[in-house]
Amino acid sequence: MTPPIPAAVRRSLRDTFGIAALREGQQEVITRVLEGEDTLAIMPTGAGKSLCYQLPALHLAGTTVVVSPLISLMKDQAEKLGEAGVAAEQMHSAQPAQAQGASLVRIAGAEGGIVFATPERLADPAFLEALQANPVALLVVDEAHCISQWGHDFRPAYLEIGNALELLGRPPVLALTATATDDVVQDIRHKLARPRMHVVNTGIFRPNLRLQVVQTTNEDEKIERLRQALAGARGGGIIYTATVKAAVEVHDRLARLGESVTLYHGRLKAEERHANQDAFMQGEARVMVATNAFGMGIDKPDIRFVIHWQMPGSPESYYQEAGRAGRDGKAADCLLVFNRKDRQVQQFFLARRYPTAAELREVVDVLEAARDGLPLREIESRLPQLPSTRVAVSLSLLRDGGLVTSGRNRHWRRKPEREADEAALQALAHGYEQKAERDHDALERMVFYAQTGFCRWRVLLEYFHEPLPFVERCGHCDNCLRPPVQPSAPPAEDPLRRPRRQPVPPPFVPGETVRVPRYGDGRVLRVQGEEVTVQFPDRTRRSFLASYVRGVAGEAPA
Repeated sequence: MTPPIPAAVRRSLRDTFGIAALREGQQEVITRVLEGEDTLAIMPTGAGKSLCYQLPALHLAGTTVVVSPLISLMKDQAEKLGEAGVAAEQMHSAQPAQAQGASLVRIAGAEGGIVFATPERLADPAFLEALQANPVALLVVDEAHCISQWGHDFRPAYLEIGNALELLGRPPVLALTATATDDVVQDIRHKLARPRMHVVNTGIFRPNLRLQVVQTTNEDEKIERLRQALAGARGGGIIYTATVKAAVEVHDRLARLGESVTLYHGRLKAEERHANQDAFMQGEARVMVATNAFGMGIDKPDIRFVIHWQMPGSPESYYQEAGRAGRDGKAADCLLVFNRKDRQVQQFFLARRYPTAAELREVVDVLEAARDGLPLREIESRLPQLPSTRVAVSLSLLRDGGLVTSGRNRHWRRKPEREADEAALQALAHGYEQKAERDHDALERMVFYAQTGFCRWRVLLEYFHEPLPFVERCGHCDNCLRPPVQPSAPPAEDPLRRPRRQPVPPPFVPGETVRVPRYGDGRVLRVQGEEVTVQFPDRTRRSFLASYVRGVAGEAPA
């Protein structure tokens, strides 16, 4: 049982934040933070993760540093804290140089308060020096799944947080995210060098989110289904695309149809992005069409729908994005407009996401030719054939392997005492090969989610290894409300016009031993079309597409 928070903390909760009681999970997280324990809080969007560090920060002896990926989010939170009388500073690239200098002076002279910073700021020697002037009582990593989940928009600075923790005297850590599988939890612990980090998981199930999928076969059908969905939707919402090109095309088509729509993606100028975001946030535009560059940390509780024009690459990404709907607890719709061809987009992003041994060798060769070391920008300029993200990830991996080092001046150097032979580089790259396999498994699970006839909430909960808060069906996703009809017999055919088709045998039979990537061997419980339900030795049951399951040679059905 979680002990009650101290009386002084309860007073701050009421007087500073105007909150009478904590939500589920918040009390346990706050208690652990006050006790100086490293904690990973897995809490759904809208569950009040920010309060888990804002409230303790008022009672910790030292500075609370909050690493956040979004400038707009930290601006919003810093302003609200200032209005509540809480000292808060910001450090990010959008600040003018004079404002940054003034912030550094205040940070160095403060004995407490909250400092918001982008992960890139933790590589700035001047910022680190200002933080080191006083004790850091807590380092908060918001959107902590970014440490492990490397999409095409990944920010390598997240891999440098562990190094910054050492320079700041190894303060306690609070990591926050809405989703994390067991693999992601282990990655976060490893990268932050906190192997005993305690996990508080309040669960991902949000019954106010109505999960739906519509199947389409071409772009015209997709836009028509999208138009129908918007016509039947109330309030404002977000349409997510996987690419900038698709975002622009969908925005333009909806604008021509007369929809109140705006656009957000990373290639827009900053002023245009901010103006479009403001238009959506203030209700001047009903629909935001965006890549996943938009939405992380957006404080708009009344989003009534999130529509995915293209399938995300994993259930984690889908839940993170769909979960931005209905933060006010009221009903909201989460719709995936599915076309099997969209899978190819995600396969493209998966290809060569991680550095190979040959690419690691290229980075090592550049550093070996530079006796005094090189800053990141210079290394990137000498390797124009490699994306900047891959260079940064390669350097982080080489440092983890003890082959390179980065000093306080942020210059990267080869460590001559460690030989960077091919075997060492292959061993380092192998760990990323396993990550790539997990990414492909996640993509297949997303395809299964889109095509399944089972309860969609059940599919997500099973993916995250969470217990079902219901028996078989949630009662409010599309498959629960309108279960797919299984035809009892194939339609009659004219024997004179078409040859009689032979019935296709099911891919597996109940009792058969099968093997599932990542999960191992199990026995088939039931087969329903292309869905196979397998029970594993630990008695857990999971459902898969038949194409994802393999028979075990020599094993006969029980």
